Amino acid sequence: MDFMPGVPVEYVSARLEAAGGNEIASGKLASPESSAALAVNCFGWFHDRPAQLPPFGDFQAGFPALEVDIEYCARFPWSGGRHPWLDAAIVTKTHLIGVESKRFEPFRDKKMVSLSPAYDRPVWGDEMAPFETMRNDLRSGSQRFDYLDAAQLVKHAFGLVTDGRRKGLKPALVYLFAEPEMRDGKPIGTEAHTDHRSEITRFAKAVEGAAVAFHALSYRDWLMSWPPADGDLITHQKAILSAFKP
Repeated sequence: MDFMPGVPVEYVSARLEAAGGNEIASGKLASPESSAALAVNCFGWFHDRPAQLPPFGDFQAGFPALEVDIEYCARFPWSGGRHPWLDAAIVTKTHLIGVESKRFEPFRDKKMVSLSPAYDRPVWGDEMAPFETMRNDLRSGSQRFDYLDAAQLVKHAFGLVTDGRRKGLKPALVYLFAEPEMRDGKPIGTEAHTDHRSEITRFAKAVEGAAVAFHALSYRDWLMSWPPADGDLITHQKAILSAFKP
């Protein structure tokens, strides 16, 4: 696919290749349903101009941003195995913010809970108890989600708390979601979007008070909060809205 004006193509291509998802060569990035295309175009634009990245709603978190990266690996406190990849990571003077971006996935993919015994290691710290409880509840089935990939968010939180400690920054996880109206020529429906938002709220309440602060908002709400006085930023906003209709 063609990247949007202002997106650093070499940087974005290198990050996608390093992430190992084969997004470009496989053609997945060019798919009309590509979530990665939305994330890398939206956040890649800010890599060379991090201070222009708007805060996520009322979550100020030490903005302005000092660094904005895409395809960020938040490593666990061990070397082997798989480590979580976030769609974007933002560093401010106080925070490490990981972004998990969703587009069609909540309405397409069956949510699987795969949390190995490795996640039971006593390495997360006392302030991660809400996420550990969520981990246990997902395994037992006492917490179930049809739209929200809660297991993925738990893994991301464990990676972010580890990386935040390494960097001396407060960790935060932002769930940024699109609300597409159509998929495969069929309407998704307001009920599905309402249920998705309800699951987000339930998850947020369950992990409240953890070392990793969890915040969620829709792409459209975030995009429409961008300051209109910044002409370049609004040009980018309009391009995202036109191309991806989040």
